[in-house]
Amino acid sequence: MTESDPIVDWGIFQRTRAELGPGFVRILGYFREDGEKSVAKIEDAMHRRDATGLVIPAHTLKSEARQFGAEPLGALAEEIEFAARRAIEQRTFPDDLVPSVARLRPLYQQTMELFDKEANPLVSRRPVFGRSNVHNQSFGRA
Repeated sequence: MTESDPIVDWGIFQRTRAELGPGFVRILGYFREDGEKSVAKIEDAMHRRDATGLVIPAHTLKSEARQFGAEPLGALAEEIEFAARRAIEQRTFPDDLVPSVARLRPLYQQTMELFDKEANPLVSRRPVFGRSNVHNQSFGRA
């Protein structure tokens, strides 16, 4: 991920929102809870030097992040997952993951802030592709 890469692919985010319909906010809430737990488990496993303990939370975070369009978060979680799997096979510990794990929580928090901003019903929506952003200024006026 470079500085210019977007944190969220809003096309994927909006497609997921449309597919989930009224359950979207609830499912996004589950992602928040699961994501927080996964990040904490990854940090804990790093502190305990437990490569096996890195795999499942990294895999979960990777999959769920990508469903919502958070590719950089998903890619970082995938990097952690695959390095942990290699370390298990080699019977070592992936010490080189320390910088990646250190970037994980800030990226997760930044991603969630963007999701919250976009999912808040009081925030004006981005225009749907092909439609102009026209507002009915006279609605409700006598």
